[in-house]
Amino acid sequence: MAFFITTPIYYVNDTPHIGHAYTTTIADVLARYHRLFGEPAFMLTGTDEHGQKVQNAAAQRGLDVKAHCDQLVSRFREIWETMNISYDFFIRTTDEFHIRIVQESLNKLWADGEIYEASYEGWYSESEEIFYTDKDIVDGKSPTGKAVQKISEKNYFFRMSKYQQDLIDYINKHPEFIRPEGKRSEVLGFLRQPLADLCISRPKSRLTWGIEIPFDKNFVTYVWFDALLNYVSGVGYHQSPELQLRYEKFWPGCVHLIGKDILITHAVYWPTMLMALGLPLPKTIFAHGWWLSSAGSKMSKSEGPVVKPLDLQAEIGTDAFRYFLCREVVLGNDAQFSRESVIARVNAELANNLGNLASRVCNLVHKFFNGLVPPRSERLALTLELKGRALIVGDSVKR
Repeated sequence: MAFFITTPIYYVNDTPHIGHAYTTTIADVLARYHRLFGEPAFMLTGTDEHGQKVQNAAAQRGLDVKAHCDQLVSRFREIWETMNISYDFFIRTTDEFHIRIVQESLNKLWADGEIYEASYEGWYSESEEIFYTDKDIVDGKSPTGKAVQKISEKNYFFRMSKYQQDLIDYINKHPEFIRPEGKRSEVLGFLRQPLADLCISRPKSRLTWGIEIPFDKNFVTYVWFDALLNYVSGVGYHQSPELQLRYEKFWPGCVHLIGKDILITHAVYWPTMLMALGLPLPKTIFAHGWWLSSAGSKMSKSEGPVVKPLDLQAEIGTDAFRYFLCREVVLGNDAQFSRESVIARVNAELANNLGNLASRVCNLVHKFFNGLVPPRSERLALTLELKGRALIVGDSVKR
């Protein structure tokens, strides 16, 4: 069975931090796990390079937007290489093939009547690049506490509301579609309210850095509509015959590994887009928790100080850092980060437990076998017993 796992594609408004490293490492470990048992596995990661935040970040640095993207993309690639991330493809939303697929998808939805033009007035969060209605606003801010501004403009809308009941029915029939269970309940709770249509354009008078709407040159594509399509374009959808075969091999048996803050975009926007395009939905959307500071607040570029992967990696080593990221957190839960927790985990488990075990085994080999691993013998009862136990471990672990 083929296994396909994705990370979110990361905004290039800054360099990677521990949250990016965590998601990417977990995805890498899962891909390696399937390869270990001889299963075809494909890991997709990359960068989300359009939108207001990226345009603003480039302006603050005094750079052309594409030059800004190129610099930060190289940083992501370098860090993943240093961390031994074994991704199969790194997609950029500025890749020509991706732009073509986004525009083809828009044209299809427009021709099918799934997109319409309308005037709109509402609250816009620039940091999240999401529109909100009056009922969503809490104390003058977005539901997640971000600043919003009132905007009135003409835009294009995807008939997302048309698929609300279809999506509810699908989630109820496929318990593995949204995990953990608490996040599945959260999405179903969100869908108990009337679902609005999705604004999928931005006027060039406000934003120029994006994929042009193919049927109206005065607009660019909403960054989330653009970004979500990477999950099919990055594996080969609507490309060469060879890449189309790869797409058919791995999609829809896909696991999207995401942070819980982007659950609704992945569990509501994305599946309704796929339904409208006539494409199958992914197997699972798994939302993991956040890394919290010692004060208990989320670590992110917008929320405060973050830990950069290479800072820790240089201190404790690549494998120890990867081990810490995977071992410290129950997947799906939040975890509090501190330098002390890193040291404690590495010392207690890698140095003391596993390190001492390796040291003792080596000492016994030197003491009793002159430092050489003894030859294997199929005739020894202990060898046969050990072989029998080893052969059943794989199936036990996979269960």
